[in-house]
Amino acid sequence: MTNDTFPYGMQWMYPCGGMGTSRNRTLWPLLGGGIAIQPGWFQGHATAFFYINLGFGTDGPDNGPPNMSFPMVPVFQITGPSKGPYPGTFCLPQVPLPANTTVNVGDNATIQVVETAIHGAALYNCVDITFAEPGDVPELNSTNCFNSSDIGFNLVYTTALGSAAPRLVSLAFAHFTSPRADDDVAGVIAKPGNRRASSYFRVKMLARVYSV
Repeated sequence: MTNDTFPYGMQWMYPCGGMGTSRNRTLWPLLGGGIAIQPGWFQGHATAFFYINLGFGTDGPDNGPPNMSFPMVPVFQITGPSKGPYPGTFCLPQVPLPANTTVNVGDNATIQVVETAIHGAALYNCVDITFAEPGDVPELNSTNCFNSSDIGFNLVYTTALGSAAPRLVSLAFAHFTSPRADDDVAGVIAKPGNRRASSYFRVKMLARVYSV
């Protein structure tokens, strides 16, 4: 993609990086599914915080949701991306619905992924979904949900230091290996049409967890 297609700075625009609502929605299991992400690159992305949120309905701007106020997973940090284009990938195989929410087959929603760089800039990306029965959604497998060996993960939490203000802390907890070479990543993640395409980091909604 070139800056003629995706103007520089466009992905900093809330809520979906300046891209309109997709007319070709992705089917998403009623109980949650997988999300594969290629993190951004350039200065500031050697580490990044990620947030994954859900917005319900089509009553908001551009026939999207009115807000993205429902977190799906706790904030987490990744480490390790290089400054090369789309440096690796990682996958969350089972992202649940937000707590205390109920959906029906055929309901529309939008999943928002936010990447916050070490200098504080936030990048936004979205995928517009329609909820479906799990059996109507393709299964995850090792070709569409995997983790690059050079990307690690940190837990993120706050701790109070006496009378001082709380401090944000990250704690390393996992480092995954990839069953495939990073050279193949672009073909797995960069499939336009069912997502709001972007230039700095990419997201693909996957499906139900495969049987093991």
